[in-house]
Amino acid sequence: MPLPVLLLARALDMGGSERQITEIAKVLDRPRFEPHVGCFQPEGMRALELAKAGVPIVHVPITSFASAGAISGAWQLVRYIRRHKIKVVHTFDYPFTVFAVPLARFFTSAVVVSSQRSHRDLIPPAYRKLVRMTDRLVDAVVVNCEYLVRHLEKDEHVPASRIQLCYNGVDLEAFHTVDVPRPPELPADALVIGVVCVLRPEKGLSTLLNGFARVRRARAGMKLAVVGSGSMLEPLETEARALGIFEDCVFVPATSQVATWLRAMDIFVLPSLSEAFSNSLMEAMACGCCTAATNVGGNPELVRNGETGLTFEAGDSAGLGKVLQTLIEDEALRKRLAAAGTEFVSRRFSSRASAQRMAEIYTQLIDQSGK
Repeated sequence: MPLPVLLLARALDMGGSERQITEIAKVLDRPRFEPHVGCFQPEGMRALELAKAGVPIVHVPITSFASAGAISGAWQLVRYIRRHKIKVVHTFDYPFTVFAVPLARFFTSAVVVSSQRSHRDLIPPAYRKLVRMTDRLVDAVVVNCEYLVRHLEKDEHVPASRIQLCYNGVDLEAFHTVDVPRPPELPADALVIGVVCVLRPEKGLSTLLNGFARVRRARAGMKLAVVGSGSMLEPLETEARALGIFEDCVFVPATSQVATWLRAMDIFVLPSLSEAFSNSLMEAMACGCCTAATNVGGNPELVRNGETGLTFEAGDSAGLGKVLQTLIEDEALRKRLAAAGTEFVSRRFSSRASAQRMAEIYTQLIDQSGK
């Protein structure tokens, strides 16, 4: 009989954690494991994917941990774990980590696993203290890159024996190279520089606008495509106008047609100020983009400077401008880096490889627990 495991994230819509929990649940070895997914917010594109894949979804109806509903939601979750004889409870983001880890540890017999998928400075301070407390309750903390292994060991003093590395994976059936027409917003013959991400401050998108402004006249008709939604949209549009590049920019709301937009980009830029192991970067490489990224966090584990892409310093628009100038002028280099990046991601970072590694972690922890 397959072993039931419960994967938990606050929402099932856009976002890196939501994407990875969905991929793991869809691809996890079904003869060995029976995946269930729990969330606070059940609406969204990932929920539709999970339902289509036949993955049960449990809605924990909590909008505030300070509400009376949090108590009933807590017992609903505990009852679900007990009723379905869940062997592993795995939280994928900090809201569910602080909520579910103590419940699973003290009121169930399940193996308890948390995730750390970004630098902890990005967690609100009040939650950060609680997440640190859960480090002592879990059987393992799963991270998605070597950078976070070092961060947890050095900065958070998590024992190395409690840290498990499982790289993010990309769905190679959805993200791969293929010649298709560009979206109508982009000219067919333009050189397109772009990014796909949630528009948040830590993504450093001002650097991209300023870097593009430095090279916009390097070739006639170039376009900058910014695909995503978030709090930074209006500030970015205002800055693009101030830089005089707004007419050369295409701002596209978050979309399920990510692969279509990536295939339309010649150069993908990830200008993050803080990053772990970027799903968007992997997907861009899989789709054949030449990539440029800041040398922060886990980015260098994907973009090996001069091998699978080019890197630059975070916040350095002049440095990005030089990188873009090089890639615009040297088509042979651009194509070589793009091909190397595609091969690198396809060989090492498929969603199946990620799910296989997660299955190994679950099996090891269950065997160690004797449960």
